Amino acid sequence: MTKKYISVLIVFIAISTIVAACRVGRDYKQPALVLPQQFDDKAPSDSSIAGMPWKEFFADTTLQRLISAGLSGNYDLQLAVKRIEEASAYVKAAKVAWLPTATLNVAANTTNPSNNSLNGTSLKTFLGTDHIEDYSLNAAVSWEIDVWGKIRRQKEAALASYLESYDGAHAVQTTLVSDIANAYYNLLMLDAQLQIAKNSLSLSDTIVQMIRLQKTAGEVTELGVQQAIAQQQTAALLVPQLEQALAIQENTLRILTGELPGTIARSQRLSTSLIRDSLPVGIPANMISKRPDVRAGEMALVAANAKVGVAQASMYPALTITAQGGLNAFKASDWFTIPASLFGVAGAGLTQPLFQHRQLKTQLEVARIQREEAVIRFRQLALDAVGEVSNSLVKLNKLKSQQTIASQQVATTQLATRHAQLLFRSGMANYLEVITAQGNSLQAELTQADITRQQLSAGVELYRSLGGGWQ
Repeated sequence: MTKKYISVLIVFIAISTIVAACRVGRDYKQPALVLPQQFDDKAPSDSSIAGMPWKEFFADTTLQRLISAGLSGNYDLQLAVKRIEEASAYVKAAKVAWLPTATLNVAANTTNPSNNSLNGTSLKTFLGTDHIEDYSLNAAVSWEIDVWGKIRRQKEAALASYLESYDGAHAVQTTLVSDIANAYYNLLMLDAQLQIAKNSLSLSDTIVQMIRLQKTAGEVTELGVQQAIAQQQTAALLVPQLEQALAIQENTLRILTGELPGTIARSQRLSTSLIRDSLPVGIPANMISKRPDVRAGEMALVAANAKVGVAQASMYPALTITAQGGLNAFKASDWFTIPASLFGVAGAGLTQPLFQHRQLKTQLEVARIQREEAVIRFRQLALDAVGEVSNSLVKLNKLKSQQTIASQQVATTQLATRHAQLLFRSGMANYLEVITAQGNSLQAELTQADITRQQLSAGVELYRSLGGGWQ
């Protein structure tokens, strides 16, 4: 009899294995993307700054220290890491979902029926007792055969979600690195502009004194002195404004690194910050495979595709094999009498959902729609990434031209200021020309500092948009 049961079980498993080859759902295939052949008019190259670790891309040691602090202290990045750990736990659960589930049960109970009941009378008549005892020790195994590939698709979805969280954390890191770098360059720009304002204020003091001397000599009126003082006050007003912006920028930068607001020690100046001459960008197809947020979007699509298979498999019969065995006796003294107290039960069954068909069909329809949404999001992410890289390249190109003009403008206005002072002393220029020249020089220097900061930020943005910063 035992051999018969074993034979039936073997045949049943063999049939189940053959049927298990019938998988539902389709395997993932990356949707077609419309990408340019290259980003600029240069010959396409596989070389890209995206492959550079951030410690190599940013040579400033102060900036390196700030980024390191941010990677260990920033709370957004810490939350991203926790999401990775959460997704990893689901992957571990999905990996063992195809294994049988096993339970162990130990039970002892007694039943005391009423003496006037049928059960009570029967017990006294046939067994000579007024109660029933039952003692059981058994193990049960249940195994759902993955006939339609539902469990495999669940594992696939869990793994894709884990990879999505992993790439998502990398995307958070690239954004954090670029935010810290941009905040640091803003800080250096404000340092430079504050020094420009102080220098202009010092020059204004000299011009005011010079015009006062001219008034004493009767060569200018009080109006000239007042206008010179107004120009001096304009430069003086810049100083507390820039000091305020500096303090706020320092606080912002420290919060990005997970630290309390405060000052930031730095020795680097904006004028000595290096702007890389060579910034290779590679080809768009490689950028799509390296940029973390685009990869995370693709992993979300992989998970959505797998969930369609899960929803589809849920509409088909579930094949389950069960087995149970152990010791059972109605007397404690006979509980462990072997083999008399041994028992075993084996079975298999198919469970086909009937009245849940509309609900399951709706789940499948929703899963398919969500897959289509994931395709759209993935394509949008790829398009946005190409656009960001292209915009960064345009900025770098045009800012280089702006920097050349701004440098020439600073040299011109500084020379004009010196000439205006000399001509004013010799009586060949009026005080308005001196004040105008000084104002133009101040504005030109402030503009040049801002353009330098924009150049540095454009390089950072190009590095981020290509997918660099998480290595």
